[in-house]
Amino acid sequence: MTKDDRMRRLINRILLLTSGFGLLLATACQNNEPTSTANDQMEAELPFHPPVTLRIAYSYSDIELPEGDNSDNNFLTRYIEEQTGVAIKYDWEAGGEDNYKSMLNLAIRSNDLPDAFIVNREQFRVLKNQQLIEDLTDIYPRYASPLVKEIYDSTGGQALREASVDGKLYALPNVAIEADAPSYVWIRQDWLEKLKLQPPNTLQDMERIVRAFIKGDPDGNGKNDTTGIPVERTLVYGEKTGVHGLNGVFAAYHSFPKSWIYDGLGNLVYGSIQPEAKAALAKLSEWYKEGIIDSQFVLRKEINDLVTNNNAGVVFAPWWGPYWPLISSVSNDTKAEWRVYLAPTDAEGMFVTKTAPLTDRYLVVRKGYAYPEAALKVLNLLTKLERNQVPNWKAGEQLRTIAEQQGAHLRNYYPFDLLLDYPDAVVKRHDQLILALNREIELDSLDTETRTLYDNLLMEIEHPRKNLEAWSSSQAYLLGGAVSKKPMIKVESLFYDTTPSMEKKWAALQKLENETYLKILTGELPVDAFDSFAQTWSNQGGNQITQEVGEEVRKAQASEQP
Repeated sequence: MTKDDRMRRLINRILLLTSGFGLLLATACQNNEPTSTANDQMEAELPFHPPVTLRIAYSYSDIELPEGDNSDNNFLTRYIEEQTGVAIKYDWEAGGEDNYKSMLNLAIRSNDLPDAFIVNREQFRVLKNQQLIEDLTDIYPRYASPLVKEIYDSTGGQALREASVDGKLYALPNVAIEADAPSYVWIRQDWLEKLKLQPPNTLQDMERIVRAFIKGDPDGNGKNDTTGIPVERTLVYGEKTGVHGLNGVFAAYHSFPKSWIYDGLGNLVYGSIQPEAKAALAKLSEWYKEGIIDSQFVLRKEINDLVTNNNAGVVFAPWWGPYWPLISSVSNDTKAEWRVYLAPTDAEGMFVTKTAPLTDRYLVVRKGYAYPEAALKVLNLLTKLERNQVPNWKAGEQLRTIAEQQGAHLRNYYPFDLLLDYPDAVVKRHDQLILALNREIELDSLDTETRTLYDNLLMEIEHPRKNLEAWSSSQAYLLGGAVSKKPMIKVESLFYDTTPSMEKKWAALQKLENETYLKILTGELPVDAFDSFAQTWSNQGGNQITQEVGEEVRKAQASEQP
């Protein structure tokens, strides 16, 4: 496994962490959120004796284990059993999200389910409708740790509501960090300064910069090897923002593909077929012809090679871009200076973005499993590990050291991929780091995770780029955190679920959309082909789906009324 692979997996897990976990508390919050008592805390912390077995479906990454360890018996599973009395056994394993989803769908159809497992929103709905998962309403207040409860409470009850049906809690959800939603422009600042260019605001500014980078040999190697902006082949991300997506370009036109939004007249519409999307595609088609975006992105096997090899100086990425993909640039060129900008802006000079779902992943327990609290006890422990709050700090460090010796992050070894954090975590930690640097607060006031970030920041200041983890975390929280605080227009995405017509027609409509967008952008179809696409989409089920989505949104809004 290459260094790039490891870092990509790390960031994928960071995204799932930051986007996840919040649904659990929401259910409890529907009925006057229960308060934690001393007895509840004792039950949450007390390990099973004798140990109980928890069979889990495991989505693994390409990780190495220390000699003598295996998937069911390794340094982390032994620690989990020691702390919780829960013996982890993998019912089955799948490599990658697509394989995991396919195998889990088969397990659901055959009703051959593990004891606990992670599901997406659609799978959660199917399992609940078929009464295949446990009601956790009474389990949660008794066995959730104070830390888990605090994180869920920070969502104002919304997370648990999204994991609830008819006032009962059926899952433990993830919680999305609010700062994860926008996609910003990260630029090689050293190239910008070498060519005496001004930072970007508008789309036209970005064009100017990319042209100069391509023609001006900013790396000084005498080769014509600088390219346009790397682009993910899916073009835009739907629910969650990712690297190399073109969401920012569309948002500058107030266009939000793959999202259900209100138009200027207050009507619920599907963003992918609106006139604003056509205008954005027209601009992107021009960029493709000129090479402003990578003209080889459709054929390129590994998009991030352009960043790793320092062929690209402009990258679309969220606040966490330094973690991935920019760390791969710096690892190969320690002179690389990346800065983030709130760009591109719209015609009025404002930065526009859409919101992301509060949660999209759920930890559920099989109906009939004798110890449903076992899953919550494991979640309690993993959340403490992730937030650096395990009672024995040295034990947590030892686990991290073992993982790092295998070339991976500790979270890559977690038995399930559900990580919890606070919605405002990025901005909050940014502010605390600045206060600590200015000596306006005592270091003892920092929580353990922020203190770790502070230590990394000092390491980067004293020894720049000598430790890439210190570089990535300090740049992400200082630069990414700062840009996340700036004023921006946030357009709410209104619906993430599935309607009856979607079950039958959505796959075909998505295929039509993806193919049409790609063909228009690359010039295989003229821009005006967008109009016939929008009409076809509407006639082949889109209108019916829009009506159903509107009904669901109205029902959801009515249920939230006091």
